[in-house]
Amino acid sequence: MPADIPVVDVTLPPALLRLFPDAPSRLELPAATVGAVIDALEARWPGMRDRLADSTPSIRRHINVFVEGRRAKLDTPLGKGTKVFIITAISGG
Repeated sequence: MPADIPVVDVTLPPALLRLFPDAPSRLELPAATVGAVIDALEARWPGMRDRLADSTPSIRRHINVFVEGRRAKLDTPLGKGTKVFIITAISGG
Protein backbone atom coordinates (compact mmCIF):
# COMPACT_ATOMS: atom_id res chain seq x y z
CA MET A 1 0.00 0.00 0.00
CA PRO A 2 1.44 3.40 -0.91
CA ALA A 3 2.56 5.47 2.07
CA ASP A 4 0.52 8.51 0.99
CA ILE A 5 -2.85 6.72 1.30
CA PRO A 6 -4.13 7.03 4.88
CA VAL A 7 -5.56 4.07 6.76
CA VAL A 8 -9.00 4.94 8.14
CA ASP A 9 -11.30 3.30 10.70
CA VAL A 10 -14.67 2.33 9.16
CA THR A 11 -17.80 1.26 11.06
CA LEU A 12 -20.58 -0.46 9.10
CA PRO A 13 -24.29 -0.50 10.03
CA PRO A 14 -26.02 -3.69 11.24
CA ALA A 15 -28.46 -3.55 8.29
CA LEU A 16 -25.53 -3.85 5.87
CA LEU A 17 -23.96 -6.66 7.88
CA ARG A 18 -27.13 -8.71 7.49
CA LEU A 19 -26.68 -8.51 3.71
CA PHE A 20 -22.92 -9.21 3.89
CA PRO A 21 -22.56 -11.59 6.87
CA ASP A 22 -18.81 -12.11 6.40
CA ALA A 23 -18.12 -8.36 6.69
CA PRO A 24 -16.99 -7.13 10.13
CA SER A 25 -18.79 -4.30 11.90
CA ARG A 26 -15.52 -2.35 12.07
CA LEU A 27 -12.42 -2.46 9.90
CA GLU A 28 -9.42 -0.44 8.77
CA LEU A 29 -9.01 0.44 5.10
CA PRO A 30 -6.55 2.50 3.06
CA ALA A 31 -8.60 5.34 1.56
CA ALA A 32 -8.06 9.02 0.80
CA THR A 33 -11.78 9.83 0.30
CA VAL A 34 -15.18 8.44 1.28
CA GLY A 35 -15.57 7.27 -2.33
CA ALA A 36 -12.34 5.29 -1.98
CA VAL A 37 -13.76 3.67 1.17
CA ILE A 38 -16.78 2.53 -0.83
CA ASP A 39 -14.50 1.27 -3.63
CA ALA A 40 -12.46 -0.73 -1.10
CA LEU A 41 -15.62 -2.19 0.44
CA GLU A 42 -16.87 -3.14 -3.04
CA ALA A 43 -13.55 -4.87 -3.82
CA ARG A 44 -13.92 -7.04 -0.70
CA TRP A 45 -17.70 -7.53 -0.81
CA PRO A 46 -19.05 -7.21 -4.37
CA GLY A 47 -22.46 -5.56 -4.41
CA MET A 48 -21.83 -3.35 -1.39
CA ARG A 49 -21.32 -0.23 -3.53
CA ASP A 50 -24.86 -0.54 -4.92
CA ARG A 51 -26.22 -0.48 -1.36
CA LEU A 52 -24.23 2.66 -0.46
CA ALA A 53 -24.02 4.82 -3.60
CA ASP A 54 -26.12 5.45 -6.68
CA SER A 55 -25.10 5.91 -10.29
CA THR A 56 -24.99 9.74 -10.24
CA PRO A 57 -22.59 9.02 -8.24
CA SER A 58 -23.53 10.08 -4.75
CA ILE A 59 -24.31 8.47 -1.43
CA ARG A 60 -27.81 6.98 -1.43
CA ARG A 61 -30.54 9.02 0.27
CA HIS A 62 -31.18 6.38 2.94
CA ILE A 63 -27.47 6.13 3.84
CA ASN A 64 -25.55 8.65 5.93
CA VAL A 65 -21.77 8.74 6.10
CA PHE A 66 -20.13 10.67 8.91
CA VAL A 67 -16.44 11.56 9.02
CA GLU A 68 -15.27 12.66 12.44
CA GLY A 69 -18.88 13.48 13.36
CA ARG A 70 -19.69 15.52 10.23
CA ARG A 71 -21.89 14.40 7.36
CA ALA A 72 -19.74 13.51 4.36
CA LYS A 73 -19.96 13.15 0.58
CA LEU A 74 -18.05 10.82 -1.74
CA ASP A 75 -15.31 13.42 -2.30
CA THR A 76 -14.80 14.16 1.41
CA PRO A 77 -11.05 13.78 2.07
CA LEU A 78 -9.78 11.48 4.80
CA GLY A 79 -6.63 11.53 6.91
CA LYS A 80 -4.72 8.87 8.80
CA GLY A 81 -6.87 7.35 11.56
CA THR A 82 -10.03 9.19 10.49
CA LYS A 83 -13.20 7.60 11.85
CA VAL A 84 -15.81 6.92 9.16
CA PHE A 85 -19.30 5.83 10.24
CA ILE A 86 -21.76 4.48 7.68
CA ILE A 87 -25.30 4.63 9.05
CA THR A 88 -28.66 3.66 7.60
CA ALA A 89 -31.33 6.33 7.87
CA ILE A 90 -34.20 5.74 10.26
CA SER A 91 -37.67 6.64 9.15
CA GLY A 92 -40.97 6.45 10.85
CA GLY A 93 -44.36 7.96 11.03
